[in-house]
Amino acid sequence: MKNKSTKLFTKGTLILLIVVISQIIAGFAFAQKGTIRGAIFEESTGEPLFGVSVLVKETATGAVTDFDGKFEIQVDPGTYTLQISYISYATVELTEVEVTSGEVKVINDILMADEASDLETVTVSASAIRTTESALMSVKRNAANLMDGISASTFRQIGDGDAAAAVKRVTGVSIEGGKYIYVRGLGDRYTKTVLNGVDIPGLDPDRNSIQMDIFPTNVIDNIIVSKSFTADLPADFTGGVVDIETKDFPEEKTMRLSLSGGLNPSMHFNSNYLKYDGGKTDWLGFDDGTRAIPTDGRTDIPQYGDAVGNPNGPKGLEYQEILRSFNKNLGGYRTNSLMDMGLSFSLGNQIARTKATWGYNFALTYKNETEFYQDAEFNLYAKPRESTDIELEALERQKGDYGVNNVLLGGLAGIALKTDNSKYKLNIMHLQNGESKAGEFDFVNTNLGANFEAKQYNLEYSQRALTSVLLGGTHYFNARDWEVNWKLAPTRSTIDDPDVRFTRFRVPNNTVSTEVGLPARIWRSLEEYSVAGKVDVAKQLSLFQRESKLKVGTNYVFKYRDFNIQSFQFATGDSEFTGDPNEIMLEENLFSADNRNGVRYNADFIPINPNEYQSIATNVGGYASLEAKPSDKLKAIVGLRVEKFNQYYTGTNQTGTINFDLVTMLDDIDFFPTVNFIYNLKENQNLRVSASRTIARPSFKELSYAEILDPITGRTFIGGLYPETTNGGSEVLWDGNLVSTRINNFDVRWEAFQDRGQMFSVSAFYKTFDKPIEMVQFLSDPGAFQPRNVGNGSVAGLEFEFRKSLKFIAPSLENFNWNTNVTITQSQIKMSESEYRSRTLTAREGQEIKDTRDMAGQAPFIINTGFGYQDYNTGWEAGLFYNVQGPTLNYVGFGNRTDTYTVPFHSLNLNVNKSFGADERIQAGFGVQNILNDKKELVFSSYQAQDQIFTRLAPGTKMTFRVAFSF
Repeated sequence: MKNKSTKLFTKGTLILLIVVISQIIAGFAFAQKGTIRGAIFEESTGEPLFGVSVLVKETATGAVTDFDGKFEIQVDPGTYTLQISYISYATVELTEVEVTSGEVKVINDILMADEASDLETVTVSASAIRTTESALMSVKRNAANLMDGISASTFRQIGDGDAAAAVKRVTGVSIEGGKYIYVRGLGDRYTKTVLNGVDIPGLDPDRNSIQMDIFPTNVIDNIIVSKSFTADLPADFTGGVVDIETKDFPEEKTMRLSLSGGLNPSMHFNSNYLKYDGGKTDWLGFDDGTRAIPTDGRTDIPQYGDAVGNPNGPKGLEYQEILRSFNKNLGGYRTNSLMDMGLSFSLGNQIARTKATWGYNFALTYKNETEFYQDAEFNLYAKPRESTDIELEALERQKGDYGVNNVLLGGLAGIALKTDNSKYKLNIMHLQNGESKAGEFDFVNTNLGANFEAKQYNLEYSQRALTSVLLGGTHYFNARDWEVNWKLAPTRSTIDDPDVRFTRFRVPNNTVSTEVGLPARIWRSLEEYSVAGKVDVAKQLSLFQRESKLKVGTNYVFKYRDFNIQSFQFATGDSEFTGDPNEIMLEENLFSADNRNGVRYNADFIPINPNEYQSIATNVGGYASLEAKPSDKLKAIVGLRVEKFNQYYTGTNQTGTINFDLVTMLDDIDFFPTVNFIYNLKENQNLRVSASRTIARPSFKELSYAEILDPITGRTFIGGLYPETTNGGSEVLWDGNLVSTRINNFDVRWEAFQDRGQMFSVSAFYKTFDKPIEMVQFLSDPGAFQPRNVGNGSVAGLEFEFRKSLKFIAPSLENFNWNTNVTITQSQIKMSESEYRSRTLTAREGQEIKDTRDMAGQAPFIINTGFGYQDYNTGWEAGLFYNVQGPTLNYVGFGNRTDTYTVPFHSLNLNVNKSFGADERIQAGFGVQNILNDKKELVFSSYQAQDQIFTRLAPGTKMTFRVAFSF
């Protein structure tokens, strides 16, 4: 038996050895060949050309492009000339195509012009084609709507490692918080982000836009920003739709490892940094159970009243067990802070087979960033009672330090399959984010005569997770006469804020009372499921004896959210303290049979919890769109979209007098017409005119009774269903009836395109808003803010953009370029009767109150400008970029609560990159962010009064470095 096994083992080993040797020989033989891959586009439209013949003149071998305009040819190492020909197009000869053994020569951005240009043959050197920017310019020139964008080649030039830092170079785009896109100065409510054309939530499901910093640039093909509406787009946007398109078929095999770091002298290696000890898995972005709620989320737990009469009874003992299970740590400690670090890895390739081509992408991103804000301020000011007093009075002042550790772990995996007439794509993405905060503040209250000073301690942790799957397909029939696209994207999002801790001591006597605020512990949880599906069908037609296109489609979106907050307050009884927050939960201070007036908990969510709700939203949409050319110079795109939107709510109000059980909160059916005209003034100039209607809907939390406290700032979000009255209830300030905003959009643009991605454009736009939703200060609760429909509004604006090589100054400046885009807007809101009355009653002496004001969230101007340098021969790339956004109304004032405005933040950033090696496989980068060391401030602004700080943070100047290796 042993001999038989040995023989079988020997035979198997021999067979395996033969297979391995044959594979090595086959691989060696294949390695002797090189591969030429490329993509061919129509110059006037930017559309990929299908069926183009690509011939290697020296070998008489070749290939034909597929429906993506791509081709692949295998040849021996050497230098070749490609002859590219297609019926009714000028032939292109591509010279100096160098092929290396076992390597892939990628030639993107091959443009073919119509034969009417009188060119028989266009000869281009392959070394001159190094970027995809001109192809993107062609798409932009011929797009059905107003659009801007940025390509993968520009990411490389700017040197940014993620999409957030790069996309703000797009005209009219700004980045909020380093993560979220705003378009044309309009806030998140009016901007939408989609991934590969499908709506998916981000790590914050209450936002329309997904975090841009989670996408490494090397897995992105391009980012397109659509600024005008066409019927195939979702209707819930106004500023723009941002579409992040990931690569499906990488041009060549890539394996890339990137290491990054950041050093901020004011934040890192600072011995005063504040933190607290959490769980063992905090470094991975999630809690390991250390912060779990002691009650397991139950609502049938005993209260103090159940325990005080009989501490040793069943309920009394259970009460004490729960009380002693709370984490005893209520304050952070000072320690040394670490610098930022990041790691990303990506892998991708395409594999050509006889009947199909496979493509795959994989990316893993890890970021661990530390922030330390010293002398941070969060204040509340109001107008004095006497109208003759101009200067604002402080209600609350808060100043101190807080540290933040933010961990982001993200994974993206994709696989694609392409046959002669179809393409399939599967993407899976998971994001995990954990953020820990610890703060110490000096707090002063001067509101309503309750003058006191306190020391405040905060500990917070928030973990967020997102898992999304995207499955899609594209199919062509009858030689591309018909095109069918379908996509399905299920997503699960969760947010958990376990054991948020808040403590205040009155100074100098270190007492704790309801006046200063009892110690509090908060557990928040959100779980949301969504499914988005869509089908689009396009048919090529002939109208007016010219090529036209008819598109129809449908989509369905389902979202479900389960939200819950369970909060506890801790009365301290007779206990005495020295001011150390970690004393409060010590055993000798806690309630017991011998200490019945010791520290005890009260569950605020029992018996009524307005912060527990479930919401459902469904959206069924359909559209039809026709693209036609009535004349050679005029293109018209007309369409109509219809959406049936329903939103349901289950929850209760603060008193328990109103209980909803899947009550319909929104039941809208809307029609969204759109018209776009493009007139070709010259070969490289367009005049665009568009008109459309879109919508902005309230989010789940806005259409609720929830009250969500931010313990560090002391500010509270109040759901829009909660009404507010004054004068004993006789005057209604807000009726709790929150509805959607309908928007009409009008755009005009003149654009001129030149070679090498140079261009110039001037745009004008005008928008009207019916019942826009804005965040308004809640009069009866200082520091509380609520979403409300305000009076009708309008926005008018101008945009200017140019991209220009400095070669026009001197030939030696050919490698330098200047990019600038400027957006200027004028916004106006016609105030509601209650808001106008409140401003009139609290006007200062000599102040004239108009019935209009600025629109909240709308920046009056945005400026992006920068100089870039790029030298392919030496591998040096550099850019100096400046960005600023004008003062923007943030929270709307009401009564004696005045408006808050953002202060312009002058952002000046430098990026320098150097590529090393013949194949540029090593890249090093260095950057400096916030060179001007500007501060981020929001202020209270009032008539002739000095501005007072609402929020002030000093982000400091940060130096970044990055090293990337391609294998």
